[in-house]
Amino acid sequence: MSDQPLFSLRNPWFGASVGITAAIAVLSAVAGLIWLPLAQPNLKLAGVWDAICSAAGVPRAAVQEPGIKPDFKTSNVIMTSEMLTKADQVSIGRGATLAQRCAICHGPQGVSDAHSPNLAGQFAAVTYKELNDFKTGARVSVVMSPFAAAMSDQDMKDVAAYYAYLPRVPSNNLDTARPAPAIVVTGAPMRNIAPCGSCHGDVDNKAGSPWLGGQSAVYIKAQLEAFASGARRNDISQQMRNIARQMTAEEIDQVAHYYEAQP
Repeated sequence: MSDQPLFSLRNPWFGASVGITAAIAVLSAVAGLIWLPLAQPNLKLAGVWDAICSAAGVPRAAVQEPGIKPDFKTSNVIMTSEMLTKADQVSIGRGATLAQRCAICHGPQGVSDAHSPNLAGQFAAVTYKELNDFKTGARVSVVMSPFAAAMSDQDMKDVAAYYAYLPRVPSNNLDTARPAPAIVVTGAPMRNIAPCGSCHGDVDNKAGSPWLGGQSAVYIKAQLEAFASGARRNDISQQMRNIARQMTAEEIDQVAHYYEAQP
């Protein structure tokens, strides 16, 4: 039996066990922090240090392959709470002239009977954003895209100012006694759905969110279904797409008819 102390490196058994343990630890670190991350085909890493950071959960800059672009355009309009809130009378008057081309679908006073959105009293920033998105291709419509393509930035601001100036008119299905569905008032927290009223009025209004009261139920339902399917993709930060995907068909129908009945 060896006369060396048990926990001394001079003891060959203790020294060998420490060495083997250290070797296993080093190999495990190399495999876990470097080899395994680099071996993943779908994880694009810039080098060894990037692999270590990735394995450790440290945020890193995304590595994008050159030449790869999204297959659709996104909205480039930046929304602010004060956007287009100080229109002058000249802009409103010029917008009234330009809006004559819009009357066939949106009505001569901004109220539609053809299930097109009612624009009378709509927030100017909302109308401007949608026109801009139609112009850039972030939102596509066989009717609106050609109209918006010929409009200048000032044209869009003037038209938006004119419609914001008009008084809001209730729909023919006005029913203020209609109870608000739960998803409008409280949302669905378990599905990460905020109350509709927290962005679209009643509770609060977020910049770029349209006023929905009095809009056609057919139109609202069609837009929610388009967001849910991904056919419409000009919402900022995918807010509406994320919400609409979680909504049931019954909830979409309830929301559409509720807002149609509001003033």
